[in-house]
Amino acid sequence: MPQELPYLPSYKNVALLFEKIRSAKVPEAFTQKYLNETLGLKSSGDRALITLLKTLGFIDNAGKPHPRYNALKNEKIAGIEIARGVKEAYAALFSANEKANELNREELKGLVAQVAGTDTGTTGKIVGTFRALVAVADFTSDDMLREDEVEHVPKSDAESRNQCPPPPGSMQFQGMRPEFHYNIQIHLPSNGSEETYMNIFNAMRKVFK
Repeated sequence: MPQELPYLPSYKNVALLFEKIRSAKVPEAFTQKYLNETLGLKSSGDRALITLLKTLGFIDNAGKPHPRYNALKNEKIAGIEIARGVKEAYAALFSANEKANELNREELKGLVAQVAGTDTGTTGKIVGTFRALVAVADFTSDDMLREDEVEHVPKSDAESRNQCPPPPGSMQFQGMRPEFHYNIQIHLPSNGSEETYMNIFNAMRKVFK
């Protein structure tokens, strides 16, 4: 079944968008006015950049920046966060080829057409948008961080149960077999008959037989 993939009518200012974001103040809401007046991206084709930021998970539907938007202000990690956004937005593409970001233009066209089932014109726009994003993303560092995260993933519940500390008041024995001794006290009635005593002892013998 064809999967929908995001694209821009014009993707020439993708790199410029993130450059402008890095140097500007974080807005309360990323609006068209902010795009035009603060970032200076005034072309009608630039309006779709707002939708792109929503698709990548940097702002919500009302334009309010998510916490990850702040990462775009840090040059060292901005590319990593963009790469993560691209992987989420183009999940269907990466499911078909986990190295989609490393494909050349012709290979990517074939993959996009296969996944999205789009015509030549739309395929070209998807490919252009995707490649523009890849150019400013840092997939290498993102992969390294993810591998590091896996190495530090908390142990599974099963493993945790196997290695959990003993409950309070309990003891663990290693290399020895514990033995238990029971002291049982029987209070015999002082006025009981011999038959009464024998019945009591016979009952005890059956219990511990």
